[in-house]
Amino acid sequence: MVITAKQEALVVNSWNEMKDDAPTFALKFFLRLFEIIPSAAKRFTFLRDSNLPLEKNPKLKAHAMGVFVMTCEAATQLRKTGKVDVGANTSVKHLASVHFKAGIADVHFEVLKFALLETIKEAVPYLWSEELKEAWSESYDHLVVAIKNEM
Repeated sequence: MVITAKQEALVVNSWNEMKDDAPTFALKFFLRLFEIIPSAAKRFTFLRDSNLPLEKNPKLKAHAMGVFVMTCEAATQLRKTGKVDVGANTSVKHLASVHFKAGIADVHFEVLKFALLETIKEAVPYLWSEELKEAWSESYDHLVVAIKNEM
């Protein structure tokens, strides 16, 4: 599974179209997840311990934005290095540990992927195509495989 130059360009170009409103789209992305699997919110310690509405929770906003950015960056990393590296402030091992402890299962990753793709479709409908969907899917899938391999 390798991402092509065209797929990388599709992800990066669509990201550039979304990035001015990325925090809004990132939050919609996770709110969509919680609409589909309401119990998923209980897996986030920072949500369990908060009385704030989901859409007002700054930690959820930051987390959602981080996932959105990591998925986009995965496309470029795959083209440059052939692997996903989630950044200097964290590691794939750390993400795997957190996801394992939270009991994240395949279904959660699949629903999150669906939510991501639906959010992108809504964010840039004028760019949406089967190719764009596949490009973001590949990027997300590689990120998830990296996390799951460490779980």
